[in-house]
Amino acid sequence: MAKLWEKGYKTDLQVEKFTAGKDREFDMRLAPYDIIGSIAHVTMLQSVGLLTDQESIDLKDKLEVLLEKVKKGEFTIDEGVEDIHSQVELYLTAELGETGKKIHSGRSRNDQILLDMCLFTKAELLIFRDEIVVLFDTLQSLSEKYKDVLMPGYTHGQIAMPSSFGLWLGAYAEALVDDLYFLNAAFKVVDQNPLGSAAGYGNSFPLDRNLTTDLLGFSTLKYNSIAAQMSRGKSEKAVIDALSMVAHTLGKLASDCVLFTGGNFGFISFPDEFTTGSSIMPHKKNPDVWELIRANCNLTIGASTQVSLLCGNLSHGYHRDYQLLKEILFPATDRMHQSLQMANLMLSGVVVNSSLMEDSRYDCLFTVEEVNKLVLQGVPFREAYRITGEKVARGDFSPDKKIAHTHIGSIGNLCNDLIRKKLEKALYQLKNE
Repeated sequence: MAKLWEKGYKTDLQVEKFTAGKDREFDMRLAPYDIIGSIAHVTMLQSVGLLTDQESIDLKDKLEVLLEKVKKGEFTIDEGVEDIHSQVELYLTAELGETGKKIHSGRSRNDQILLDMCLFTKAELLIFRDEIVVLFDTLQSLSEKYKDVLMPGYTHGQIAMPSSFGLWLGAYAEALVDDLYFLNAAFKVVDQNPLGSAAGYGNSFPLDRNLTTDLLGFSTLKYNSIAAQMSRGKSEKAVIDALSMVAHTLGKLASDCVLFTGGNFGFISFPDEFTTGSSIMPHKKNPDVWELIRANCNLTIGASTQVSLLCGNLSHGYHRDYQLLKEILFPATDRMHQSLQMANLMLSGVVVNSSLMEDSRYDCLFTVEEVNKLVLQGVPFREAYRITGEKVARGDFSPDKKIAHTHIGSIGNLCNDLIRKKLEKALYQLKNE
């Protein structure tokens, strides 16, 4: 199969295989975006006189046919074709002859892949937004359901003060709002049209870059053509960094769930069908799903470092190193989609142990409550602290397990309604800025 760039000589087959890498595999995911970008590019070329009206109609008709093939799963990148850009152009040339050869005027595969990745990541971030909202809703629903069920709170891994299942689950809901802020920032980075920057230095055609910006739904464009090329790697890192924040939240939740299902805790449990067994120990019900979610989250956090190491010391302009970004980004997005969906599934079946506080091992959780009670009676705080500490040391501390926390964000005042308003504001920003 001829290459778009061939100039009368053949590339060594080993070199060809090595340089193509996994592009044919990964580029299948970019196919709809490459075609959509080509349709916008054709419209622009016609508007500036580089294509006739009929040529524009013919090209867009064939591109629409190709897009429909992609949607139906009938599109492939042929053996020997380097990438999605080449496949689309070769298809148009086979169908339309000389007209098909005109589509590449005013652009390079460099700004094509930039465009494809921007369109791809924009779409992915909006899917993540929706998945986060689903998980947020589940967490808040559970938080309200179990708001009055107490559980131990921990510092330094030691039992510390009373918490509640409502407070614990609600915390992860609010943490997801923070993660949406990072998604918003990443969306702003990729919501800039790079098309028309060509190989990084523009070209002499009178391109209308504002037109393609509008046609493709970008909020703005990358004005400087070198800056557009410099965004390669930086854009992917922005997206992965945002996913790393989601991973930070989700990985911590997964660790909690692994710990809290253990026999020494027994705070929560999950249906048998959500767990796995041991090949040797008949009693085991393993939290494998949560462990794999945690592992996926750790790999996603590590992907940010991979992008930094791949791109951090490259000079400006295009480098073939960037090709490997897809091998980092695509698996990271897949892992996080799966993890968010599975976390929501697992939480849909969670069972809370509502009788935890009956266990005397948790009596010391209430020492601070005793100190505060004495303070409210007029005893200086440090004296109240000493009195209570001595009771614990003598072994005669008897807790009053009725608590009344009422301040904002406490056990008795979760503020879930206000947290939802924060979420709605973050969603509005993601949709409208």
